[in-house]
Amino acid sequence: MNGEEFDQLVSFFDGMARTSWLGSIHDTLKELSGTWKEKRVLDVGCGTGRLLLRGADEAEKLTGVDLSTEMVKAARQNFFLHNRSEKGEFLVGDACKLPFSDETFDVSLSTCVMFLLPEPREGVSEMVRVTKKDGSLAMLNPSLHMKQSEAFQYCRENGISGFEQEAMLKWANVSTRRHRYSSEELTALLNELGLSFVRHHEVLGGLALITVAKK
Repeated sequence: MNGEEFDQLVSFFDGMARTSWLGSIHDTLKELSGTWKEKRVLDVGCGTGRLLLRGADEAEKLTGVDLSTEMVKAARQNFFLHNRSEKGEFLVGDACKLPFSDETFDVSLSTCVMFLLPEPREGVSEMVRVTKKDGSLAMLNPSLHMKQSEAFQYCRENGISGFEQEAMLKWANVSTRRHRYSSEELTALLNELGLSFVRHHEVLGGLALITVAKK
């Protein structure tokens, strides 16, 4: 993977982050990750920064890292347009080699990213490394049920159409070619990396999982 693969997809990913279904998931993930009040929060694979914007009024500092230079530029622009530039810091970086010291962040997040990595364990391990003791991690990953036929059925049953449907179907298609997870697999992985209190929350009718854990 390289950042240039995603440089031409800024508009698509920004639109996807603003869909009703992913926007709702972002709200749920933020709630499950715990309070961001006066916390240092990291989003790995931050895209255009839409998830982090949700905590701009409460967090001490919001940091995003993305492999794509253009995504990082867009995230900076979104924070500027929302008059929150002083709260956000965005860097180009690899999820498997994060440019941060150990135990830097109180909360570490990742949505629609870890399942894309050739070796997702490396990315999750890096998230654990940069999270403070007693800090929390929250991730969104496709479940074993995620595939185009199931996603299409979900869209039909929930009145999702147009671009919102297109975005979900593309996510489903990529998922079947990369990595999908059961809650048991995610729990085992996080436990092996030293995390505890692992919880899973099904979203999209069980097509995806929000996983939250404590370090």
